[in-house]
Amino acid sequence: MGRRLIRPGAAPSAPWNYRDALDDYGQTASPDWRETDWSRELKQIEIDGIPFNYVDLGSGEGDPVVLVHGLGGQWQNWLENIPRLAESRRVVAMDLPGCGCTPEQPDDVDVTITQYGRWVNQLCDELGLDKIDLVGNSMGGYIAAEVAIQFPERVSRLVLVSAAGVSSAETFQAPVLTFGRVAAALASNAAARYRTLAARPITRHVSLALVARHPRLLKADLAYEGFFKGAGKPGFDDALRASLDYDFRDRLGEVKVPTLIVWGERDSIIPIRDADEFERLIEDSRKVVMKDCGHIPMAERPDTFNDLLVDFLDEEGRAEDKESAEGESQAA
Repeated sequence: MGRRLIRPGAAPSAPWNYRDALDDYGQTASPDWRETDWSRELKQIEIDGIPFNYVDLGSGEGDPVVLVHGLGGQWQNWLENIPRLAESRRVVAMDLPGCGCTPEQPDDVDVTITQYGRWVNQLCDELGLDKIDLVGNSMGGYIAAEVAIQFPERVSRLVLVSAAGVSSAETFQAPVLTFGRVAAALASNAAARYRTLAARPITRHVSLALVARHPRLLKADLAYEGFFKGAGKPGFDDALRASLDYDFRDRLGEVKVPTLIVWGERDSIIPIRDADEFERLIEDSRKVVMKDCGHIPMAERPDTFNDLLVDFLDEEGRAEDKESAEGESQAA
């Protein structure tokens, strides 16, 4: 199949459309992430000479949950989800190299989706994790699926949230890389003003309109801590190139674990048709489309997302045999 310039998702929402949002949109999940002293949960561990930054909290009899952030992200992308998961599971969320507070990889290490998958697996080895439930958003979903392909004995259940890896394989690299570099430069220049941008509803909307459906309804501190702080980091360009360089569609059939595919109904970054393709290519999978959500449903409607995630991780048997969660749809 030939490459194309871009495969757009839904058009971003107009600033005034927030008035029509679902009642739970942007509402803080329970437990409230602000009640955790995150400074006590931050840790570092060296892998391939890189000091990986991560949080590690919670315990329980179920398999540990590992969360992988997306392009331009950081572990705080999962602030609304970690406390709920940690009530019954051990939860690990990391900053990938060049993202968040993890420094870039050495110059002699090529950054690829395959290498990101190895780093996730090595982190699990270093932390003494055996079987894990693996959850990834956007590029993090790309990486999570790669881990399930490379290290099938590692993953018990897989959750792909608005995952990259389908449309990205069909997109011309040069225009996207150019756009990405411009966006990264703008983000770096705006770093000193992130807190102000996050605090104002209209600038919050303009800054996050491609990511969230109704950015002005996201709480200002969540927008800042979860998303603004992760922008403009040095690993962005390498991560973007890695996402465009690799096509694993012919290998997705090797994913044999129960897989949940979660998508925002109005995702502006990755088209919802990609969810259909993941569901088609991964044999034991089911798709759930979250209404009134964009590219980050885990932060837009976190209580609903958390219920969906916890129910899936607690399931036994095949993913495709179960019904979708109440209030959600199998297709937009």
